[in-house]
Amino acid sequence: MTRLWPILLLLLLGGCERADLSDLERFVIDTKAQSQGKVEPLPEIPPPPVYRYQASGLRDPFQPHRARLQAARPQTGGNGVHPDLDRPREPLENYPLDALTMVGVLRNGGETWAVIRAPDNILYRVRVGNHLGQNHGRITAITDTEVKIVEIVPDGAGGWMERPNALKLAG
Repeated sequence: MTRLWPILLLLLLGGCERADLSDLERFVIDTKAQSQGKVEPLPEIPPPPVYRYQASGLRDPFQPHRARLQAARPQTGGNGVHPDLDRPREPLENYPLDALTMVGVLRNGGETWAVIRAPDNILYRVRVGNHLGQNHGRITAITDTEVKIVEIVPDGAGGWMERPNALKLAG
């Protein structure tokens, strides 16, 4: 095997002999002589006009409009509605309301319970007064076909308002 290396090396070096490249050199010279192309310069694009916004004396567009706030205040402001942020959160308050599913109703004596399925397929038994959903929802009534809920949501004017909602029986 070691005797073959020198022979292989001689064969490889023999392939490095300078070949006649005159035809290639002639082709390059002819090609350069034929190319007389000229690239036109890019057209100049005028800069856009400068616009100066003069807003002194106008209301701030990023602040709520006072007239709209005044119209909304009688309905929402000062009504005392606000979520109880100090109460312990219940397990179903970790999920948005549209991710929860009502799957049934249980009755025991005079008490009615709704069975709610969470997105992780765990079933929860809830009754009137329990909380669910991420908008401070409180169950107000349970019927055979739905769970009625009142959510406490921001009113857009710095206060809170109640919004009725419901979970319908799946099926």
